[in-house]
Amino acid sequence: MAILSIGAPALSKVFLAEIQRCKIILFMALSLTTQLGRLRIISYLEGSSLLVLVGVAMPLKYWRGDPGLVKAMGPVHGVLFLLFVFNTLSVAVEQRWKFRQTTWKVLLACMIPFGTFYIDKHILKKMQ
Repeated sequence: MAILSIGAPALSKVFLAEIQRCKIILFMALSLTTQLGRLRIISYLEGSSLLVLVGVAMPLKYWRGDPGLVKAMGPVHGVLFLLFVFNTLSVAVEQRWKFRQTTWKVLLACMIPFGTFYIDKHILKKMQ
């Protein structure tokens, strides 16, 4: 009875939200099976860690004098950065990317805030 009292519009919103959640889970599961998919996941993680480091940790360090988050996020971002670079080179060899057309753009993206998200949308997603 509780479902009937919700109403059709609210129920359809819940249903659409559940479908979206299932799509995300399916994307993650399918992405782990290919090297390009793993690169896309690592690009999200690396880009997010860069944004946290530059947008949150650094201001806290210099405005409040609290270097704790930089000390925590710095190594995490460093490891994700290296994983991204190694996986990019691995995918470039596997997919036979031309360095001047694709590989350098993907490598440059990990050094620019929001760069990995842009590259994922405009290059990596189209290849998968």
